[in-house]
Amino acid sequence: MVEVLGNPGQVPAWIDAIEGRPVDWLAILGDYGAIVDWPGGSFWPEITEANPDALVLLSVRDPESWYRSASNTIFLMFENAPPEIAPWMDAFERHNDAVRAGVSSSRLLEWNLGDGWDPICERLGVAIPSEPFPVTNSTHEFREMAGMPPLV
Repeated sequence: MVEVLGNPGQVPAWIDAIEGRPVDWLAILGDYGAIVDWPGGSFWPEITEANPDALVLLSVRDPESWYRSASNTIFLMFENAPPEIAPWMDAFERHNDAVRAGVSSSRLLEWNLGDGWDPICERLGVAIPSEPFPVTNSTHEFREMAGMPPLV
């Protein structure tokens, strides 16, 4: 999301994707080695199909923790934030299940933030970086980026 906001030239292509028009995924993502978060996560089937050799990393976490984080960040960006937990928890679980069903095990890595570099680097066949795994986009960082007050 931050990269899209920082690169306005990408916005028309993402709007095309969101509105269901044809998209050249290789052109949109050509300058990048990876994609995370939204809006890319919403188009995982299309992006996975366009990149048949890519590793698909499914970042998993506790659904309640995800909902708490989303409620304090992205849901507040919309006028009508979801009032109930259950439908969003179901959507969260359905998304994860759809990725598991739609991506072959040879391409899928289920990963948790606490796992760090090791499983990713192992699956990619690359050396583990010497620097610590970056932990960014915390609730506090997101709220600051979006101009929201910090939580107390």
